[in-house]
Amino acid sequence: MNIVTLAINLGIAAGIIALLYVAYLMYVIFRTSYPRDRAAEIHEYIREAALAFMRSQYTVVTTVFMAITLLLLISGAINRNSLMLNTGLAYFLGALSSAAVSIIGMYTAILTNVRVLSVLKEHNLKRALRIAFRGGSVTGFLVGGVGVLGISLLLKLFGAESASSIEELRAAVTPVLGYAFGASTVALFARVGGGIYTKAADVGSDLVGKVEVGIPEDDPRNPGVIADNVGDNVGDCAGMGADLFESYVESIVAAMSIATFIATEAFNLVAYPLVFATVALLTSIAAVQFVEFSPLREPSRTLTLTSIVGLTLVAVVTYIVGILLGFHHLQGLWVAALSGLIAGGIIGFTSDYFTSPSYKPVKIVAAFSRAGPALTILSGFSMGFYSTFIPTLSIALATLTAYYVGHTTIAGLGLAGVLGGIYSVALAGVGMLAVTSIVVSADAYGPIVDNAAGLAEQAGYPEEVRELADKLDSAGNTMKSISKGYAIGSAALTALALLFTYVSNLKPYLGEVEITTLFSLSRPDVLAGLVIGAAVPALFTAVVVDAVTAAAFVLVEEIRRQFRERPGILEWKEKPDYARAVNIVTRYAIKRLLVPGIIALATPILVGSFLGLRALGGALLGATASGLLLGLFQGNVGNTWDNAKKHIEAGAFGGKGSEAHKAAVIGDTVGDPLKDAAGPSINILIKLMAISSTVFIPFIIAIRTALGLPLL
Repeated sequence: MNIVTLAINLGIAAGIIALLYVAYLMYVIFRTSYPRDRAAEIHEYIREAALAFMRSQYTVVTTVFMAITLLLLISGAINRNSLMLNTGLAYFLGALSSAAVSIIGMYTAILTNVRVLSVLKEHNLKRALRIAFRGGSVTGFLVGGVGVLGISLLLKLFGAESASSIEELRAAVTPVLGYAFGASTVALFARVGGGIYTKAADVGSDLVGKVEVGIPEDDPRNPGVIADNVGDNVGDCAGMGADLFESYVESIVAAMSIATFIATEAFNLVAYPLVFATVALLTSIAAVQFVEFSPLREPSRTLTLTSIVGLTLVAVVTYIVGILLGFHHLQGLWVAALSGLIAGGIIGFTSDYFTSPSYKPVKIVAAFSRAGPALTILSGFSMGFYSTFIPTLSIALATLTAYYVGHTTIAGLGLAGVLGGIYSVALAGVGMLAVTSIVVSADAYGPIVDNAAGLAEQAGYPEEVRELADKLDSAGNTMKSISKGYAIGSAALTALALLFTYVSNLKPYLGEVEITTLFSLSRPDVLAGLVIGAAVPALFTAVVVDAVTAAAFVLVEEIRRQFRERPGILEWKEKPDYARAVNIVTRYAIKRLLVPGIIALATPILVGSFLGLRALGGALLGATASGLLLGLFQGNVGNTWDNAKKHIEAGAFGGKGSEAHKAAVIGDTVGDPLKDAAGPSINILIKLMAISSTVFIPFIIAIRTALGLPLL
């Protein structure tokens, strides 16, 4: 059995094991009973509204990805190009896989929240934590299981096992880029659509309910409260699941694709990323059992330690298995992957420091809120920008470490050192995303406990039950902050890997052109592309925030209308029209869904076709650098404002209803579309631009040839 066959078989086995684990988790969750009370009735509203939104969203998404699938398949058929046909098939399966992970994960989360609340009624905090984390783990291990299984099956289908030359291996691996492209397309629409929905509902509900009327968050008198509860699921569950699924598969496929351009050791280098990811996935299943058996009482400490246990175990086990499987002469590459794994941990815990109420930055913003909303905003901005420095530095150091380790290791084997360094940077992305299943599990746990706390409030549960729910919710807020930082940081490293994949895949078209000088900053076309690329994330942010603003405005008007025309709502004499609020937010989120996607998909084609392939490389570099900073800033600053508000609500600086609290609510409202809509969507934008550039190289070349322009 050759090493590629071994890697494929391991991937298939690990994927099946992960999916069996998911099936077990779902069985255990659904076996937990819950009373058919007021909370169950509200839960049913949330379930129906979430499914209605997903149906509307995926009607649009399916139209887009089917159009791209047909484009790839028809082009392949007309040109009798089997590579393009295989890419089209892989694209279609990648889009379906991403949609399945997103929808199944979100639906399970919704069915879990009411069961968590039922256990909290028994005052059993530990069991409630376990059930909530199991619900999140369904999404987390769907990401890992479907990812490695999909990649492995496609490699098998495209003949990687029978490849006897580097050209045959490349022909089997290259179409799998389509799988990552399909996942990325769906992820962008899931993230943007879910982000617009959740933040329009959140902002609209808060502006009228908390700021104007003065009723608590999750108060059932607020007509927007059900839409807000739904938003937690379609944004953080469905959106994050699709987001990190595409990062996960892109990191593996990018490294494998680059490996096919490195002679002699190509088969080992193609196998290594899949083996590393497979071993990490199985190790992660073992690591999350810490939640089941943890002796710790505090949910936040249990979840944090689970992440640390996962990072440590993955680092140790991947090293040992690498030696056992005969990669001992390539173990320098393990160091490259480890650099990414460590950088991911640094990014996650830096985000926690700048966004947790336990640390100084959030307390500073809360303290300045005593002077009004202007200083809330300004202090939050400074903390948000501070928070970008260490993550950016850690990514830069991981990139340098990986490059030089790979250059040395592979040059030492008599191979091309530059490509070896590039390959190792891609491996750092694989390393950073090795614990994706744990990260997504912790992130998806967040909306489950958030909804459980909301249900307790809306159903009028006793104070002691609400306090327990808030404890779980507090841990969820911490994990969501860590996960968002991790997602954006991993996006930057994955985007760099995909940029190198783009460069590597240009080689067959460029003849003797030296790739080390291809994107020299002394060239005006590269500089032009760099500037254009840097501007794209800013344009994208503007479009997404504008969409949230427009949708929130309409919801604000609707909530005001209901309060004005039906005064009995605030007196508990009339029931709000939840369905109308849900329909308004759904309609506006779907209406604004297409433009951000068009920006991401059209930019590479336009830049490449009219400015050249060099300019496109510069654009990808500019978008990655700009997107990393904008994404990290927006994700962190929004959470800082959110937790400053929660810190005040816990009793600091006058508590709820104080002037400081009113200012902090405004800060939280400003941060909402940044942290849950625009910021997280940027990480998909930069990856989608890079992967689509690689897949569309033949189309761009055809367009430039038809226009009589040189390839570069």
